[in-house]
Amino acid sequence: MRHTEGGWPENVDGTEAEQVERYLKKANKDQSTKMAVQTLGFIVDTCVKQNNTIDIYENYFEGESVDVSSEPPSAKGLAVFRDAARVKRTVTGMHWHPDGDKLAAAYSILNFQDDRMMHGRLPMKSFVWDVANPNQPMSTLVPPSPLVSLRWNHKMHTVLAGGSYNGLVHVFDVRADQGSVLTAQSTSEVADSHHDPVYGVHWINSKTNRTFVSTSTDGQLLFWDMSNLSKPYQVMHLYDKQQRLLGGSSIDYNPEAQGKFLVGTEQGIVCQVNTKKKGKDMVSMKDGGAGKHHGPIYGIHRNPQQPAYFMTVGDWTARVWSDENVNTPLLTTPYSKSYLTGGSWSPTRAGVFFTTRMDGIMDCWDLFHR
Repeated sequence: MRHTEGGWPENVDGTEAEQVERYLKKANKDQSTKMAVQTLGFIVDTCVKQNNTIDIYENYFEGESVDVSSEPPSAKGLAVFRDAARVKRTVTGMHWHPDGDKLAAAYSILNFQDDRMMHGRLPMKSFVWDVANPNQPMSTLVPPSPLVSLRWNHKMHTVLAGGSYNGLVHVFDVRADQGSVLTAQSTSEVADSHHDPVYGVHWINSKTNRTFVSTSTDGQLLFWDMSNLSKPYQVMHLYDKQQRLLGGSSIDYNPEAQGKFLVGTEQGIVCQVNTKKKGKDMVSMKDGGAGKHHGPIYGIHRNPQQPAYFMTVGDWTARVWSDENVNTPLLTTPYSKSYLTGGSWSPTRAGVFFTTRMDGIMDCWDLFHR
């Protein structure tokens, strides 16, 4: 650094030559100033020699051409986790463990009066898989009714919340001393639970980290405390502007979105629930005519890096929305030939999201690439 004026005391104006000259004469006679300058002189001399040793502004790679092109995007399978049940079931819900080394998967058959139900009782088991061991599940979850949705607790990493086909919600703890087969640690009561399959559960940020919310196509949003599942501590109904009850088919919650829940419905409408408001203002609808989906919303997910934007997946498209624009999506993917079944943003790259299709194909979309 080069000081043109330096630092002057408060009573000295650096622009007044007379004041500066008077101050310098006084300082030059002071012995402590002379000693300080002599001491600092050695340090400054050392630093100057270090700077002159190498050219810190040298361009080492001058003339080198940089290849910024990359290989074509590709993916390959690393492991296959197979359901051991004789009856072939759908994986209706999945959630990664917060540590990234385990995967909870819920198995069920959602087709009403499916032929597979006619030949006996449905298998109840769902599994927790260790990514390093795809041959055998790490834990087996045995609820009273097949699980449709599952979610790990974001703070207590051994606790799972699950929603069943018959509308009940459950809490599992993988630390339970029952071997690898786990029954529900606590289960809700039939009278105060959902009346349809629970398509989504999500833990909520709270002081105790023991509360979660569930949604179902019966139009209810139920708030639970895992220490007492006998009755939800709050019940909300998803009514639109015409007071029609909308069935919830997916749910998402991001703590950074300031208490806002996103619920995708059977009718293709997005419900935004704000718990900080009261009464009818708690639920607002994104039902902007042509902007809404033509069928149920099977996936809804906020962008991890930009919480003001979220994605919905339904019918043949995925759509990106903004909290500010309530009527039309910012972006819509081209209509696919096959029905879309789910989607998710990349946790590390803000412009990348994935969608899955009914024909068994997963698409990766990169907004920055193209």
